[in-house]
Amino acid sequence: MKTSILSVCAGLMMCASLAFAQNLVVKGKTVYTMAGNAITDGVVVMKDGKIAAVGKASEVKLPDGVKVIEAAVVTPGLVDARGTVGVSGLYNTKHDSDQLERSAAIQPEMRAIDAYNPMDKLVEWLRGFGITTVNTGNAPGALVSGQTIVVKTVGNTVDEAVILSPAMVTATIGPDALESGGKAPGTRGKQVAMLREELIKAKEYAEKRKAAEAKKKAGGGKQDDANDENNEEGKGAGGDSRNLRLEMLSDVLEGKVPLTVTVNRAQDIESALRVQKEFGFKLILDMAAESYLVADQLKKANIPVILHPTMYRAVGETENLSFETAAKLKKAGVLFAIQSGYESYVPKTRVVLFEAAIAAANGLKFEDALASITIDAAKIIGVDNRVGSLEVGKDADLALYDGDPFEYTSHCLGTVIDGRVVSETKK
Repeated sequence: MKTSILSVCAGLMMCASLAFAQNLVVKGKTVYTMAGNAITDGVVVMKDGKIAAVGKASEVKLPDGVKVIEAAVVTPGLVDARGTVGVSGLYNTKHDSDQLERSAAIQPEMRAIDAYNPMDKLVEWLRGFGITTVNTGNAPGALVSGQTIVVKTVGNTVDEAVILSPAMVTATIGPDALESGGKAPGTRGKQVAMLREELIKAKEYAEKRKAAEAKKKAGGGKQDDANDENNEEGKGAGGDSRNLRLEMLSDVLEGKVPLTVTVNRAQDIESALRVQKEFGFKLILDMAAESYLVADQLKKANIPVILHPTMYRAVGETENLSFETAAKLKKAGVLFAIQSGYESYVPKTRVVLFEAAIAAANGLKFEDALASITIDAAKIIGVDNRVGSLEVGKDADLALYDGDPFEYTSHCLGTVIDGRVVSETKK
């Protein structure tokens, strides 16, 4: 009981500090804005949770009476483009493992916002390394496992943390989402067939709903019986009846939400590209261990990649991953981000700071490695208008380090989210 009371008190204290935080100035010997060249002896001025000014300390007028924090290196708050933190917890037990529902193969209606726990200690742990934004939610492992949300790594409620919901619908092509015992899908071919079939249903569903709505606006009476043809579960395509599964997939087809497909083998990547070409939705590849083998195709189709953690285990489907994959994608002109991903061991998340560091040691330039966990990650998950770079008007999210952030001996000295210092523990 004592531990839980202390945890609650700590949460309340954090809430109070967030509510009454003052405007802030951060100075850095080097400031990486990710919106231009690095600034030597730079300064970032924050007001009301937004960035008010960025530039050389000698050229920016600082407001009077504002707290000033100094660091050797200042970067935008780090962005983890794909993880499960908050739906998979610190302790790897049944009570904190909500990342995957296995009762059905296709469940795009599963909302991450309904499972996310902003108070999980794993969120706090990531925040201490400078990670301020995460795209998190349902893990790979089902043909369509559900949705993700983009959150800030602060807040005592999901409403305080979330900045985009839904962010993506997640799917998997490959053995991780195959069923056994005669259940479907049992093969890759069946996976793609089932996905295609569900997308066709969603397209028909959306067309019938639009027709029904148009008829109502025109003053028509009851919908025709034809509007209820595709009604396998007693849910019509028009009127007051709704099918949440097909509704969500309709949003995918209309470009409102991207479909992020977890694939590793080159053959599965090509299958995802064929389905995308057929239906025209926005596709993002997840993991993509063999993406370097089809990099030219990805570039031509303008498909971004949320790449596997650089140090991910090279076994099974990922046996051909490489520390150099990030560098190869960059050379090919493919937009990519590096993620923390999901593995079923404690603590069930990686730190993108370290994953990008290893990529930087294997052919990826420093600035490109930093972009993969800041501005490029923000672009891929659809929040670059708010985070990912230090620019006037954007959210005041910063990470402060006592040296090169990719150097093992460096530490994160502080994390700022929305202009408030939310971590000061040296890590």
